[in-house]
Amino acid sequence: MYETIEITMDARGIATLMLNRADKHNAMSAQMLADLTHAARALGEDQAVRVVVLTGAGKSFCAGGDLGWMQEQMAADGETRAREAAKLAHMLQALNTMPKPLIGALQGNAFGGGVGMASVCDIAIGADHLKMGLTETRLGIIPATIGPYVIARMGEGRARRVFMNARLFGADEAVELGLLARAVPLDDLAEAVEAQVVPYLDCAPGAVAAAKKLARDLGPRIDDSTIAMTIDALKSRWETDEAVEGIGAFFDKRKAAWMP
Repeated sequence: MYETIEITMDARGIATLMLNRADKHNAMSAQMLADLTHAARALGEDQAVRVVVLTGAGKSFCAGGDLGWMQEQMAADGETRAREAAKLAHMLQALNTMPKPLIGALQGNAFGGGVGMASVCDIAIGADHLKMGLTETRLGIIPATIGPYVIARMGEGRARRVFMNARLFGADEAVELGLLARAVPLDDLAEAVEAQVVPYLDCAPGAVAAAKKLARDLGPRIDDSTIAMTIDALKSRWETDEAVEGIGAFFDKRKAAWMP
């Protein structure tokens, strides 16, 4: 049914949603965004599903945006760029508002949009060897559409430590920043995730969904106007000379003009 993800479910109603582009480090393509959006809605409506575990195939959880997708954005007009940015924004919102507990099992690195997906998880557990980073500014662009979820997860003060400088950080710092609840050896990841899943099986599913909605309503507001603002911000940034230079340098395998 899906080209870029895989969904399995056990007898207890625990659904595993796996990003399945291991050869591309689970980088997000337009197809993956569509698959994830549809899957989030389908899992949310499925009464048999009690909990969703989000993970990735292969060595990486999610390397961010697909390189081919990025090249297409550089060649596109502003309206097309806005539509593509909207796909990412609405995919994250679909996961964020899914009325089921979403447990992240980060078995590997998460960059850019991968950090955004970790941020919409209700609980995220990561392998202790992983690296994370909001790498957009190195390319001359900004973490716009993922921004509301990253800020909601970390809080503005902690987010500003890593939101603008594109530096990579390890699992222990990700725990300190609030992105991960725990960091464990890779061999212990499944057990650590299971410990987060089991308590939900004793809870009324409707009450869990209502409590999750209440938590979102009490937290930072992420509504259509917020999403539209982030799309406009990213669209504007794509049109700058810095974005052209930064992304061009990345594909040319050279340093951007501002790098020492």
